[in-house]
Amino acid sequence: MWKEFKEFALRGSMIDMAVGIVVGAAFGAVVASLVADIINPVLGVVTGNADLADLFVVLQSGEPSGPYTTLEEAQAAGAVTLSYGVFLTRTVSFLIVSCVLFFLVRGMNRMRRAREAGTEPAAGGAAPAEQPREEVVLLKAILESLKDK
Repeated sequence: MWKEFKEFALRGSMIDMAVGIVVGAAFGAVVASLVADIINPVLGVVTGNADLADLFVVLQSGEPSGPYTTLEEAQAAGAVTLSYGVFLTRTVSFLIVSCVLFFLVRGMNRMRRAREAGTEPAAGGAAPAEQPREEVVLLKAILESLKDK
C-alpha cells in the first residue's frame, strides 16, 4: 500500500498539480491586492466614494441605529446590510482571474496544436499558417491531372 501511495504522490502530474495550486493561491493573493489596493481606490475616486467595499444599503438598523458611515460600523451595530460594494470587488477579482486564465489556456492550446503539427509557434504568439499534409497535396495533384484529361 505504501508503494502504491508513493507512486501516486510522486507522479509528475500530481507534483504539477500541487505546484499549480500553490502558484494559483499566490496569484489569487496578488489579484486580491490589485483589486483592493489599486483598482478600488481609483474607482472610489471616480464614483466619489473612498472605498467600494463600503457601498451598502441598510435593510434593518441595529443598535445603535444609523446612519452608518462604513460597512464595518453597520455590521458591528448588528444592522442587516446589502453589501453590494463587497460583491463588486469580488466580481472584479473574478473577472481578472478569468481573463488571465483564458489567455493562459489559449496560449497553451496554441502551443499544443503547434507541437502536434510539428511546428513551433511564431514569435509574438501567433499560430503559424498550417501547411497541407502530403496526402492532401498528392490528392490535389491527382485531381488536377484528371481534370486535364
